[in-house]
Amino acid sequence: MSIQIVPLADPHPGAASHRLVWLASDGDGVPVGAAFLRLFEREGQDHLAELELNVHPAERRGGVGSELLARAVAGAEAEGRRCVLAQAGADTPGDRFLAARGFRKVLTLTYARLALAHADVDAVADSPHAGYRLLSWDGTVPDELAGTFTASRRAMDDMPMDDTDYGVVVWDVDRVRAAAKAVADRGESLHTVVAVDESDGSIAGFTELVVPGDGKGDGRHYGTGVLPEHRGHGLARWMKAEAIRQARERYPDLGGLLADTADGNTHMRAVNDSLGYRPTHRTFQYQLDL
Repeated sequence: MSIQIVPLADPHPGAASHRLVWLASDGDGVPVGAAFLRLFEREGQDHLAELELNVHPAERRGGVGSELLARAVAGAEAEGRRCVLAQAGADTPGDRFLAARGFRKVLTLTYARLALAHADVDAVADSPHAGYRLLSWDGTVPDELAGTFTASRRAMDDMPMDDTDYGVVVWDVDRVRAAAKAVADRGESLHTVVAVDESDGSIAGFTELVVPGDGKGDGRHYGTGVLPEHRGHGLARWMKAEAIRQARERYPDLGGLLADTADGNTHMRAVNDSLGYRPTHRTFQYQLDL
């Protein structure tokens, strides 16, 4: 089969990244695959590119994926990137494709789901935690909390990532607001629950949940983190329980909540297990060092 690869312009460049895109078509001009290479631009991650590559099942094993991969790798090298990350479901064609082309497996993620109809979290959410209180908001962080919320993002800096060369996400208030705006622009709702240190009013930890705009289907957990100096008090489980309760009460048509956790993050996996999340599948993160 004759393959034509056409580079495309990214119609939606982000505040912290941009994409290179390639479309593969057959001799009749019918699309058969595409590659999307996200290039991070902010300090701490400007060495990194993330690849998403898809080929129509009927056209696999014909060289389309290999040609798209070659274009993406060349694009990453031309942009001065140190590594390319790609994700694939365990025991899928993508898993085998990446393993056969020089990528090494650096991280395993376990996905889990909580059925909201069976969520029994009130006792956890209502349990007192001496010296702390819970706050929550929808969408963008309120101005009066923007500084301390931004400072609390460093709670994610030591999140277990095994051998992944993911770098460090450097947050400022503008980036926090831009992330919330990106969720809203997709038509989804962002909900944040934080634990506040009552001694000084600073945020000690946070958890974020994104719900589809129609309030149906499944919501998704985003980041959950507790600052190192506040760990050991059960704050992550407390905040997540409150976020679950709010989702259950506010979205009666929401079926469940999804979470993905690195296998090496044994603490967060234990938190999810204790709240009733049940594993659904696993994916592997692969890395190609350039």
